[in-house]
Amino acid sequence: MITTDQVQALLDGDGTVVGRDGEKLGSVGQVFLDDRTGTPEWVTVTTGLFGTSQSFVPLAEGTADGSRVTVPYAKDTVKGAPRVDDSAGHLSQEQEGELYRHYGLADPSHDEADRTDRTDRAQTGGAPAGAQGRDTSGPTTDEAMTRSEEQLHVGTERVERGRARLRKYVVTEDVTTTVPVSHEEVRLEREPVTDANRDEAMSGGDLTSEEHEVVLTEERVTVDKETVPVERVRVGTETVTEDREVTEQVRKEQIEQVDGGEGSDAPRPDARR
Repeated sequence: MITTDQVQALLDGDGTVVGRDGEKLGSVGQVFLDDRTGTPEWVTVTTGLFGTSQSFVPLAEGTADGSRVTVPYAKDTVKGAPRVDDSAGHLSQEQEGELYRHYGLADPSHDEADRTDRTDRAQTGGAPAGAQGRDTSGPTTDEAMTRSEEQLHVGTERVERGRARLRKYVVTEDVTTTVPVSHEEVRLEREPVTDANRDEAMSGGDLTSEEHEVVLTEERVTVDKETVPVERVRVGTETVTEDREVTEQVRKEQIEQVDGGEGSDAPRPDARR
């Protein structure tokens, strides 16, 4: 059972009627309600070039999903339905009976009082807003069409583009430096014998053989290493702004004169934009 809330969704969006085996029958034109129960009872399917033809389809066995309504009928059955003038916005008991017979459905029984009330569809209380005149080329609309177009709205969102890591590793390099080192060398110092040092000079034998040893020293280079902190490195970020072009397709409707009609001097456009 299709509810009035589902009907509103069909009328608010680009409603589509789908038949048996998923075959598209056409677009939703108008929805007619039973004034006695307030339940959706009929939907008109707009078919033909520029939506010039409408066929009535019963909703008793239909289901709705968003802007799509599914009925258990083939396209030929819907197109072959009796043509009913819906300009008055209601169906008579005779018109409904003819439609029920076409679709092989039993005409719901109503008493005489109900039959009078039941003729009105989607014009009395309980009808969802916009149920009448949904089809811009239908008989209940004025002589104007509404042209719509898509508008492009471009924004930004922040997403992850990559990650940066710090990694510490050890490298070896050669360091060359100059260190001054010293060493001792032998140097002979000759001192002449004088009256002042004669006693020390003549303290030994007259002629002797002897040796005298002197220890020589030198400095050697030593190397010692220690690990010391030299700097701190951290990862920071900065925001860089650049311009990027965005290209996207948008659709828009165009309205043109299709046929000026007999006796009309209105020119026919030579080209379509």
